[in-house]
Amino acid sequence: MICEYFSALKFQFNYMSQKLCQKTFSRIIIYNNKLIFKKKYTKIRLSIPSYQFYLNIPVYDNPAIFRRKTFICQSFMINRIHIIVMVNENILKKVGIASFIMMASVFASRVIGVFREMAIANFGGIKAGVDAYQIAFILPEILNHIVASGFLSITFIPIFAHYLSLDREDDGYKVFSIIMNGFGLLLFCFILITMMWAPKFVHIFAPGIQDPDTFALAVKMTRIIIPAQFFFFSGGLLMAVQFAKEKFFIPALAPLIYNLSIILGGLILGPFIGMEGFAWGVLAGAFLGNFAVQIIGAKKLGARYYPIINFTHPDLIKYITLTLPLMIGLTMTFSTEILLKFFGSYLNEGSIAAMNYALRVMFVLVGLFGQAIGVASYPFMAKLAQKGDFFELNRLLNKTMKFIFLVIPFSVLFIVLSHEIVTILFQRGQFDARATLVTAGILPFFMVGAFAFSAQNIVSRGYYAIQNTLFPAIFTSLCVAVTLPLIFLFMKTMGAKGVALGLSLSVIIQAFVLFECWNKKSLNTEKKEVYLFFLKMILISFTIGSVLFISAVGLRNLIDHSTLLGSFTIAALIGIEFSSLFFVTGFMFKIQEILILYENINKRLFPWMKKPH
Repeated sequence: MICEYFSALKFQFNYMSQKLCQKTFSRIIIYNNKLIFKKKYTKIRLSIPSYQFYLNIPVYDNPAIFRRKTFICQSFMINRIHIIVMVNENILKKVGIASFIMMASVFASRVIGVFREMAIANFGGIKAGVDAYQIAFILPEILNHIVASGFLSITFIPIFAHYLSLDREDDGYKVFSIIMNGFGLLLFCFILITMMWAPKFVHIFAPGIQDPDTFALAVKMTRIIIPAQFFFFSGGLLMAVQFAKEKFFIPALAPLIYNLSIILGGLILGPFIGMEGFAWGVLAGAFLGNFAVQIIGAKKLGARYYPIINFTHPDLIKYITLTLPLMIGLTMTFSTEILLKFFGSYLNEGSIAAMNYALRVMFVLVGLFGQAIGVASYPFMAKLAQKGDFFELNRLLNKTMKFIFLVIPFSVLFIVLSHEIVTILFQRGQFDARATLVTAGILPFFMVGAFAFSAQNIVSRGYYAIQNTLFPAIFTSLCVAVTLPLIFLFMKTMGAKGVALGLSLSVIIQAFVLFECWNKKSLNTEKKEVYLFFLKMILISFTIGSVLFISAVGLRNLIDHSTLLGSFTIAALIGIEFSSLFFVTGFMFKIQEILILYENINKRLFPWMKKPH
């Protein structure tokens, strides 16, 4: 019987109901996690676990390795059974396609997010009302962190993907429903509690606020924003289902709809109720983008919901085990948001607003490189981890890290043009020249750590892919705790600039130490190339930055950079100079990552110029 050979390949199927014999099936093809039996023109497809069979195939003849299109094929003879194993070589290509979808989404979201900040800046400048609006996000963000809404794609995908690999999709949706119902009920209770005790919580997390009107406004907007966390949680699960099935388009719409709703809320309601209009926009955006649209996307894939609660289900326990460290741990992005507002509450009025504007500009780069690539590459990392293929996992991680380090030259460009960027984006309405000067002075200190925010995002996902959420959670929490005195010291000596610098140094230390720990754990033999590439980017960035700085000083002597037109002209000229220098550097020194970046940009901007095959 052929079944005895299946056991050698570790196929986790129940073949008791299928009596398959050698005479019936003489050829088997395994391709992309699918088992295909061929008899004349009939095909039977059955899902199998991710390539676990590959490690234990008994080889009776020498494998004949050959290439066929984009696949590496290996041919074996197991007794009289001819088996061909076809391993898809296009995983990096898939990551690239998914990354482009997410990068386009994140970039569009960041652009709309900048317009959102522009609307807020125009309406409130760097005054107390904007400080109150930013403080109102502290409690909702903590609540979101407690139920790990931001980590659902990380913790839920491996569990759900396992059911998909076993062709038990219906059971996967039952686990989906159990998590949705159990944690949704818990979150609902938290929402009620935090809404009732909002004043006490706001006082704890923003103790430096002394103005009673600012405090009252912060409490009021906190209560408006808190219910949005339910939509973030449930929508996060719905998006995780789509990610597990390698569908990215509809989840990519969520941040776009969210930010547009905030802008519309401020523009429509702002003239009547002030900054509260933006808070109502947050609630509407969370419902529409993160919940309503995602229901449509998940239903298109056949998602099913069951009204069941089972707190003893083994996969719920596994989910809690994976998620608990993320609940109690402090991620760098989360801690940055909270610490910025905590320390900013002790500074002058408007300091929180100014730091937030600068942080949002920095997050444009972080989102474009780190977040987008991280979200898109994680499902593929999870698959490689499930196979136990650390060589390919390290290869993917190292390649991704090199592309992440391309953030460094762009950060230098933002540092050189900090005044022009802030002028172009924010200087209008209530955001005057003084606000521009304050925000532009803070921006360079955030840009120093932009690459580390991106890198830390990627390295952490490597740990999450192997379902080790405990170590990065403990490690990042310790890093945050250790650097608190440093941030406090910089705050005392440099004010808001010091807070930005302290947060940047903290994430730089965290990213490199976390990466080195990963290298030791995974035996990453190619880590040296990553470090050398980082040093190369530092040297290139310093050289290009020096040239750009001299050019910018000269242009500012010729053009009035305090005006919108003047700032735009300087930024455009320096941007063209940067693009030229960066490309020439990549071409001269044959830096493939730079050339690939320009090639991809060229393909997207000028698709008709693609070479015919």
